[in-house]
Amino acid sequence: MKRVIFSADDFGLDPAVNDAVEIAHRDGLLAAASLMVGEDAVEGAVAVARRNPGLRVGLHIALVEATPVSDPASIPDLVDASGRFPSDMVRAGFRFFFKPGVRAQLAREIRAQFEAFRRTGLALDHANTHKHIHLHPTVARLIVEIGRDYGLKAVRLPVEPGGPVARAENAAAAGGFGAAALRTWTGQLKAMLKRQGMVTNDQVFGLAWSGAVTEARVAALIPHLPDGVSEIYFHPATSLTPKLARTMPTYRHADELAALVSPAVKRLVAAHGIECTSFGELAEATKTRVAA
Repeated sequence: MKRVIFSADDFGLDPAVNDAVEIAHRDGLLAAASLMVGEDAVEGAVAVARRNPGLRVGLHIALVEATPVSDPASIPDLVDASGRFPSDMVRAGFRFFFKPGVRAQLAREIRAQFEAFRRTGLALDHANTHKHIHLHPTVARLIVEIGRDYGLKAVRLPVEPGGPVARAENAAAAGGFGAAALRTWTGQLKAMLKRQGMVTNDQVFGLAWSGAVTEARVAALIPHLPDGVSEIYFHPATSLTPKLARTMPTYRHADELAALVSPAVKRLVAAHGIECTSFGELAEATKTRVAA
């Protein structure tokens, strides 16, 4: 059986993202969005979610290239001189792993983001991270341990099989050391999530095409989706605002929105017998099976 979750990241980052999420859910295939609780447009995103109760909203935990929820003075080892999370994920990853004091600050910030999400009053559908930093085992462990206090039941597994992407583009699958390392990290994350009883997807699409998940690419991918649960994640926006131009200058936000509302993509999904779902629906089905 093939199922797919159409989702959007960076909900709450910018009003143009919020508008696109609402359009894509109301008029297209978007089932879920992941909320950045520390960004300026978070209140507008919450209003969109309240107007659209069928939209499943999760927490997009941001620990790099983002604004913290905690007072920067309380997490000095996580932020730069401007009080924001820096972009150097490699350096951050080493410090998360080797420095207990940094890990304590990391736990404080992750809890603060879950707490900020709870204050919105929205049901927590899932969690994932900005730039997929939960591939780091320390980050993943803290998200699961802390998230349980807030009802977390589902986490994104950022593992993208190269075969379907290559067939969609009529190209050879990517390989090499980087691909092998990513498989190792995602394998470890998958095992940990399974041990902790978290619901997750089997594969994700959007990594290789980040910022350019266009209608043509999605249409080419649909016939090659593997069995199981696939998440296809997008970064839609109605326009390239100054903030988006500064943070994601090469992303084709409007084209990604067009893919989500494409009648052709919707027809392809139906023609291939693919069921659209969400993390919350998967968690509910798992709970029902366990109870039975």
